[in-house]
Amino acid sequence: MTLVELSFAGFALVGLLGIIGIVVIVTGRGPKNLNWKKNVEKKALKEDKSATNFLEPELPKGETETIIDEEEEQEVPSDGAVKLEEKVIYEELSEEEIGINRRQFLTKALRISFGAFAGIQLISYLGFIWPKVSGGFGSKIDAGSIEDIKNQIFQADGSVIPAFIPAARAYVLPLSESAAANSQFSSGSTVTDGLVAVYQRCVHLGCRVPWCNSSQGFECPCHGSKYNMVGEYFAGPAPRNLDRFNVANVSGRLIIDTGTIIESPRAPGMSVKYPQGLSCIALTTEE
Repeated sequence: MTLVELSFAGFALVGLLGIIGIVVIVTGRGPKNLNWKKNVEKKALKEDKSATNFLEPELPKGETETIIDEEEEQEVPSDGAVKLEEKVIYEELSEEEIGINRRQFLTKALRISFGAFAGIQLISYLGFIWPKVSGGFGSKIDAGSIEDIKNQIFQADGSVIPAFIPAARAYVLPLSESAAANSQFSSGSTVTDGLVAVYQRCVHLGCRVPWCNSSQGFECPCHGSKYNMVGEYFAGPAPRNLDRFNVANVSGRLIIDTGTIIESPRAPGMSVKYPQGLSCIALTTEE
């Protein structure tokens, strides 16, 4: 497992632990579901307890409400007058009649919000970790007809201009049978029908290496590393050749497998002559 994969795995683990912590806080299902009332003195609870119910209607200032028990006998005045008193009767309602209160609404809204946040985070982590199974870089790319690619590469004056395949991030270049037999890539599947696919990235610090038509090779403008047309190391701080991809001929079409990057050490001898003309880096420096 590479360092990048380990980093993604670490981020995923931290995110998962965070999600678990959020769920525990919201639901209150921790290792110890503490009862806060047990930690408060009884005297403080008694003084804090309200004598009225918050559901009761408010009374005008200076007035008090008298509740008469149904079983208590009403006193009849001696003069025979009838005294009317207002009786307030509280009837207990069911949960269905009460519906959802403010606390329940806020709790549910909080849980839904955290659940949506956790789901988005989980999807983003899976997007980083989950490998691409089809399409794009990291899969097998159809570069096109081998005959058309060769017609594009070989110029009328005998020079070569590589065919750049954006989806594969690779340059496709020719490698003759005699040159392939003398190279370190004589065995393997990085050559097919006289074509090779070279990764565009410089192996020194990852800059994109442009093609120099005058020298017929690759020259990195960042730190001056140079390679011949098939990616073999020539000069500069690069530690090895340009990386390659496995290629195959499938029904006359060039298939580049970008799922595996082929690394190789510096070639003991160059199978293709370089430079074949002036260097682009030298020309830029002289200007």
